[in-house]
Amino acid sequence: MKQVVLHIPHASTVIPLSDGYVVNQYKLNNEVLKLTDWYTDDIFSSKTDISIVTPFSRVFCDVERFVDDASEVMSKSGMGVLYERCDDDIVLRNITPKLRDHIIDNYYWSHHDLLSKTISQQLKLRGSCIIIDCHSFPEIPLLKALDQRLDRPDFNIGTDAYHTPFKYVEASVSYFESHGYTLGIDYPYSGSIVPMSYYKKDKRVNSIMLEVNRRLYLDKNLKSSNYEKTKEVVQGFIELIKNLN
Repeated sequence: MKQVVLHIPHASTVIPLSDGYVVNQYKLNNEVLKLTDWYTDDIFSSKTDISIVTPFSRVFCDVERFVDDASEVMSKSGMGVLYERCDDDIVLRNITPKLRDHIIDNYYWSHHDLLSKTISQQLKLRGSCIIIDCHSFPEIPLLKALDQRLDRPDFNIGTDAYHTPFKYVEASVSYFESHGYTLGIDYPYSGSIVPMSYYKKDKRVNSIMLEVNRRLYLDKNLKSSNYEKTKEVVQGFIELIKNLN
């Protein structure tokens, strides 16, 4: 049976450790509300595939960011692997070297170790591995979004020149067009996760990101009447990618 690894990093709202936060609870809750990829743990869920869901909020630790601030473009705006500023640039928390080491060692690397072990198991079992990086995005760009254009598509695939076969891109374009949706290719977000132990080292590890515009399935952060239809389209995409290899 074919399987893909569904990496779902931003669905949780849990802040497991309050150390360092300087904003009040209302502001913290609002930031979590704004930045969570709501219901992606359900929209992308699959009984036949492997789901790796990050159990803590990106507002606590963003496992999609490079741990080295010099390599992470968002660190310049205070939103690197550990967010220190809110989207509106208000100071969110103060990160001491000790706190940073604790979170990176016990949360960031534990998550990436699990992802790497899962990929290793797939390679041993099947000889290859497909990662689908599972996200959603707001209809209106966040204040610190690198791309501020307002003509955001319904769906967005993110690619990596080394780890995303071109046939994945071609199939994605055909799939979403046939369902009547607009698709951005590396717009408004680009790239797709691959653990550093395999990144640009192992062609057997393929990866593609799918981002869902929240306008398709949310109404004021609650499931809209189009929720189930959107979920069906996402599930169809998973099956499409799974069967390309």
